[in-house]
Amino acid sequence: MEHNHTNNSPHKPKYTFNDFLPLIVLFSLIGIITLGHQLIYGWSFQAAMRICMAAFFLIFGFFKVININGFAQAYSMYDLIAQQIYAYGYVYPFLELGLGFAYLFQWQLYAVNIFTFCLMFISAIGVFNELRKGKQIVCACLGTVFKVPMTYVTLAEDLIMAGMALLMLFRS
Repeated sequence: MEHNHTNNSPHKPKYTFNDFLPLIVLFSLIGIITLGHQLIYGWSFQAAMRICMAAFFLIFGFFKVININGFAQAYSMYDLIAQQIYAYGYVYPFLELGLGFAYLFQWQLYAVNIFTFCLMFISAIGVFNELRKGKQIVCACLGTVFKVPMTYVTLAEDLIMAGMALLMLFRS
């Protein structure tokens, strides 16, 4: 069950379009869900961000739960909290699912946005630290269902979600 999630090769990896295809498909799906919601219920920037975040956390959380053992193992390689508390890798997918449902059902959005900002910002720091070291690690963002490389795309995902949560705080 041991997966090799690192490659300490000194050369820069060459990524192809296919390496990122799962992310492209899922972000397209999230965009379609968000756009569909806007077309049905009318345009609202706040609602668009909320639905986008709900879809993101529900979809990405689902993929993490599929192989939660593999996710916990991969996540502990770069997340600041999971490196210290391995069990956090088993909790994190459920935090994402909970955030997804909270955004979907508009539950306690002020607190949810604060929590989301903190969660995603901490995650971004861990990703940034590993990218800075130049390690080639498989990103755990989609669990271990897809082998997506950790790149600055991963960092952007975390920072965009943190930024959206922060923006929603100031717009509420």
